[in-house]
Amino acid sequence: MLGKLVGAAVFGALMAGVAHAETFRIGLSNSFVGSEWRTQMIEEAQAAAAAWKDKGVDVEVVVQSGDVDVQGQIGHIRNFINQGVNAIIINPGSPTAFSPVFAQAKARDILVIATDAEVASKDAIYVGIDQKAWAAQSAEWLAEALGGKGNLVTINGIAGNPANEARVAGYREVFAQHPDIKILNEANANWDQAQGQQTMQNLLATYPDIQGVWVQDGMADGAWRAIEAAGKKDSIAATGEIRKDFMTRWESEGLNSAASVNPPGVMASALNVAVLALQGKEFKDGVFGGPNANAIYIPIPFVDNDNLAENLKAAEDKPGYWSVTATVTPEEAEAFFK
Repeated sequence: MLGKLVGAAVFGALMAGVAHAETFRIGLSNSFVGSEWRTQMIEEAQAAAAAWKDKGVDVEVVVQSGDVDVQGQIGHIRNFINQGVNAIIINPGSPTAFSPVFAQAKARDILVIATDAEVASKDAIYVGIDQKAWAAQSAEWLAEALGGKGNLVTINGIAGNPANEARVAGYREVFAQHPDIKILNEANANWDQAQGQQTMQNLLATYPDIQGVWVQDGMADGAWRAIEAAGKKDSIAATGEIRKDFMTRWESEGLNSAASVNPPGVMASALNVAVLALQGKEFKDGVFGGPNANAIYIPIPFVDNDNLAENLKAAEDKPGYWSVTATVTPEEAEAFFK
């Protein structure tokens, strides 16, 4: 109850002074361009902005995207503040480092929304999936696929990234409930397919008796290639990813796989929420949750052998790098408001 009261107070203050207009300028900050997933994320957000024109709302997006460290991304935010944007949507590289610059944005009546990775700042909200639940969902599948016992390894993303750390916490919590499952090694491959393949090769050489692999998106294709090259695709269960090219091989090779979906549409979802807020709509009481009482969690789709064909059909006219996606539409986002 206290968390809800704190959240309501924080966001009542946050929304005070937000501009009322039908023309809005929104800055999009992306700190990592090492995967097509991030490119698709930006493209879907741009498409969502363009779609608002059919509703009589002009949404201009300003994109700053590059491989930058936290200080570089803080520079993105300062540039947006100086440009006088109405809102900033950020895929953040740190959960805490942006708090001072977010406070500066709030002082200029700029709405700040984080997506894909949560932030602790009281001057921002989060719209995206619960990354811990994302990991727990696929970890539960893997535990069941292993029959609750066996040796497994994990391949994680960028150490220290808030989404990665939440995911690690999620799978550890699940596997801790299965005393007969042993995690032999937890490696990092930086959400890179080639690194994922090399890391899996190294793990297979070091631990020949592996029954399961929990690997994050962006690296699962590489991990599975190493598993197949080692002749172990029929003896190992491993999480997968939701790119069209991987799903195509998943189906043709009959892989024992499944994947939680972190939809590239998360930034578009955040943008739709931002526009409604900028129009002066007030958030419902109790809509915010999460450890920082500032999160609006959106659904987490799941792909397994039961719905793989359905997802491949949806990807028929897409390029190989296209990822299964979902977006909270403006109409669906209305549910977050009074």
